[in-house]
Amino acid sequence: MTRYTGIIDAYRSRMPLPADAKAISLGEGRTPLIKLDNLVRHEGVEADLYVKFEGTNPTGSFKDRGMTMAVTEAVHRGAKAILCASTGNTSAAAAAYAARAGIKSFVLIPEGKIAMGKLAQAVVHGATIVQVRGNFDDGMRLVKEVSETSPVALVNSVNPYRLQGQKTAAFEIVEALGRAPDYHCLPVGNAGNITAHWLGYSESAGLPTAADSHFAAHSTIGNFATVTTRPHMVGYQAAGSAPFMRGGPVKDPETVATAIRIGNPQSWDLALHVQTESKGWFDECTDAEILACQRLLAEQEGVFCEPASATSLAGALRDLKSGKIPAGSTVVCTLTGNGMKDPDIILKGGFPPMIEVDAVKSAVERVLVDRL
Repeated sequence: MTRYTGIIDAYRSRMPLPADAKAISLGEGRTPLIKLDNLVRHEGVEADLYVKFEGTNPTGSFKDRGMTMAVTEAVHRGAKAILCASTGNTSAAAAAYAARAGIKSFVLIPEGKIAMGKLAQAVVHGATIVQVRGNFDDGMRLVKEVSETSPVALVNSVNPYRLQGQKTAAFEIVEALGRAPDYHCLPVGNAGNITAHWLGYSESAGLPTAADSHFAAHSTIGNFATVTTRPHMVGYQAAGSAPFMRGGPVKDPETVATAIRIGNPQSWDLALHVQTESKGWFDECTDAEILACQRLLAEQEGVFCEPASATSLAGALRDLKSGKIPAGSTVVCTLTGNGMKDPDIILKGGFPPMIEVDAVKSAVERVLVDRL
């Protein structure tokens, strides 16, 4: 049996890398596609509803797919350091893959706007952390400027190799279902992931897209030759950070979903192209809807995702109930990160009262009998 070694080796023929580029990998990919039977019954919707749980990647988010590609390409070019701006997940992935490669990592984070679970990852992996007195968009502007004059490789999603890695989630979904879903729903922050998925579905169907023009010569169809359809791509934003819904950048975005607290998406034009080409749409969810869906998923299905992830499912459920997504559709929602990335959100509500009993069998049994 061949040991699985990550998405680059799994999809090498589909990646725009030199043949001699050594993969910098932590075994990312092959994340579970989970069918939500309990939740569908509970919510009374009619659909084949799945979540692609990217929280099982090595650093707990989908960012690992893109980072393995970005760091592999940077190291192959001789880079000794990488740089990124981040609301959390990118910094964790960048720091981990830099450590794996034996190079330095520098991350810019917005002041007071990063979940502690994600910051802890960047710290433990040895990143140099710079806190910016501003938001993510300020950090993004700065890393783009600095990377033009400093000997570091920029590994945010403006790096096209990031999207090439992230497209592999669509490959895995097609492999699991035997076809593309009817609808694919994602949370949208910087908007690179919705573009990357469309690229993956397009390659699976043997169709070109504007997002892959830079790498057109590397696209291969292989064993996806029988796939002929692509899904409607649907992106959901947090209401306090929804530039696609406002028709322009949001100056001071605010939401509990820190991973998508981005007011000026870097992949704006490509994401709009995906919306049009896929006949999809953008919409928004309130923080209350997001947090309620996060708990619903955990309680009904045993899947604990971070708040930003729950945005995709909250929006999909709402659109299924309204009929905007037709009954009987096959729907996949991307859960971008693990719930342990941001435990503070759950803890803010406090723990339910604990039941204290004496350390005797009868006392424990009484608790069980009362609640069974």
